Amino acid sequence: MTIEHLSRAIDQLGTLIADVRPEQAGLPTPCAAWTVRDLVNHVVDETHRFAESVATGQRGPSDGDYLGADWDSAFTRAAATLRAAWQAPNAMDRAHIFPAGAVPAIWAIGQQTTEFAIHAWDIAKATGQSLDLDAELAEFALDWARDNLVPQVRGAEADGFHIAPAVTTSHDARVYDRLAAFGGRQP
Repeated sequence: MTIEHLSRAIDQLGTLIADVRPEQAGLPTPCAAWTVRDLVNHVVDETHRFAESVATGQRGPSDGDYLGADWDSAFTRAAATLRAAWQAPNAMDRAHIFPAGAVPAIWAIGQQTTEFAIHAWDIAKATGQSLDLDAELAEFALDWARDNLVPQVRGAEADGFHIAPAVTTSHDARVYDRLAAFGGRQP
């Protein structure tokens, strides 16, 4: 994973968010408990949390609602903050502190890229946008996910987990469908 992959994931997600229509806000998403609005707000909030982690090495709690009336601008501002954080001197040298321990910056890039790639599929699927997404990006995200989204970090949301167990899919399914399934979605 590289900053280039993260940048592509941000761009792809930004394009999808820009194309969400206001009447789609209440639609369900592949993320069981979230509407489209909830999911986009989560993405914007996570982008702010990622920027904070890159800048300080630590991540604060979610702050609530970031969207307002202009979702595209909310994401664009958050993405600019994240990009600026990664461009700061020594950003690649800083460890990122998570509850389970410290991880290197390259791990954080992989995690951020993977989350953005999976949520791009979620938004596209929920809003009927094209699922013809960046296949190379999905391959990178799927490789990272296979190495890091182990069974110990997965489970039911009611039990406090944020990542559902992987779903079985065909080995010849499109790469984004395989990524979504590995992320606990039903492609």
